[in-house]
Amino acid sequence: MSDKLFKLELLTMAHGGYALGRHQKRTIFVPYAIPGEIIEARIVEDKGRIAFAEGVRLLDASADRVYPRCSHFGPRRCGRCQWQHIDYAAQVLIKQDVLADQLARVGGFEDADVQPIIPCHVEWGYNYHMTMQVDGGLGFPGVDGGVLQLDECHILHPDLFALYERLDLNTETIKAVKFQLGSDGNHTLIFYVDNEQDAPELTTDLKTSVNLILPDNEPINLIGHSHVRYQVWGRWFRVTAGSDFRANVAQIPALVDLVLNLVNPQPQDSILDLYGGVGVFSAMIAPYVDLVTLVESYPPAATDAEENLTEFENVDIIEGAVADVLPSLHESYTVALLDPPSAGLDLDVIDQLGESDIPRLIYISSDPATLARDAKRLVNKGYRLGQIHPIDFNPQTYFIDAVALFQRH
Repeated sequence: MSDKLFKLELLTMAHGGYALGRHQKRTIFVPYAIPGEIIEARIVEDKGRIAFAEGVRLLDASADRVYPRCSHFGPRRCGRCQWQHIDYAAQVLIKQDVLADQLARVGGFEDADVQPIIPCHVEWGYNYHMTMQVDGGLGFPGVDGGVLQLDECHILHPDLFALYERLDLNTETIKAVKFQLGSDGNHTLIFYVDNEQDAPELTTDLKTSVNLILPDNEPINLIGHSHVRYQVWGRWFRVTAGSDFRANVAQIPALVDLVLNLVNPQPQDSILDLYGGVGVFSAMIAPYVDLVTLVESYPPAATDAEENLTEFENVDIIEGAVADVLPSLHESYTVALLDPPSAGLDLDVIDQLGESDIPRLIYISSDPATLARDAKRLVNKGYRLGQIHPIDFNPQTYFIDAVALFQRH
C-alpha cells in the first residue's frame, strides 16, 4: 500500500463492480465509486500497468450517489453487495453498459445489439435462498477475508434473515449453510458437510426443514421436507435440496416471458432444453410445441423435473451431462435453450452445437464475460449473434444476467 494520495476522475464501470479511472498512463480500479465522480485515492495493490486503489476522500460526488441501506456495506466490510451507494435507476443502466463493453472487449462485438435492460421491480429482500460461509461464525465473506456475522441483510428475504437471527448453531462440522425459502412460506436449512455424521447441533424456535449435502452433491433429508416449492406464473415447481433455482423468484416471470418471446413457439416445433434444471422453461413452452427434450446432469433436479412436468406427454427428460447427451440426440430441433452455470459452455458442447443443424440458440447467461467468450466461439461455428437482452436479477450488486439469440447464417 502506498501513502501517496492523488486526484482521480472515474470514467466508467468495469466488470466486477469497480469504477475505472486513469492516472499516469495506468488503469486504476476503485470500489464503492461511481463513473463521473472525482476522488482522492490511494493505491492499495500495484500490478504495474493496472492498480487497485481506495477512495480516501470524495471531491465531486455523482448525482446518482445515495446513502447505503445496510450498516455492513462499504470498504473492509461485507463483500456481498457492491452497489448500494448507487441509485437503482443508475445501476441498471451501468449494467447495460458493462454488458456491451464485455461483448466488445472479450467477444469482439463492437456493435452488439444490446436491448434496454429489464429492471427488477423488487430492489430489496429479493433473495429466496442464499449460501453463507463458516469460519468461526456464520455469515458472508468479508471484503478482506474471513466471515462477517450479520446484524442485518437487506437483499435476503426478511423471513430468511429472521431464521438466521434465531439460529443457534454449532458450526464446527459444517462448511457452509444454505438458507432457502419457498413461495409457500416453508423454508429449509441445507448444510454442506463431509459426511452424514457431521450433521450439526442446532436450535431454533422457527419450524424449518433440515437437509445435508455431501461432497458428491447427494442430498440427505434429516428433518421435515427434502424440498421447497416455488410458484411461477401460477405453476408450482418442486426443488429438492441441491437443485438449482434462481434466488430472485420475483424476477423469474419476466425471464420466462423474455425467453418465450424469443422462442416464439409453434405447434410443429421441437425444443431442446439444455441445462434444464427442474423444468421451468420446459413447462412454459410444452403447451405450445410438438416436443420438448430436457437435459439435466444433477439427478435430484432431473427427478424434480419429472414431477414438475408429469402432465406433459410431449416432454422427454434425459439425465446426463450435456456434452455426453448431445451426440446421442437425433431429433431435428427448432430451438435449443442454453442455461449453463456462470462458467459458461464447455468447448465440447460448443463443438457439438456447431456440428448440429439447430437453426436457433437462446443462451441464458449469468456472466457477461463468459457470454461474450462463448458468443465468439459460437459465431466461429457458424452462428450469428442477434439481440442481447440484459435482465437484472441482483439489485445492489454488479452481477448481470442476459438472454442472447443466435441464428444460423
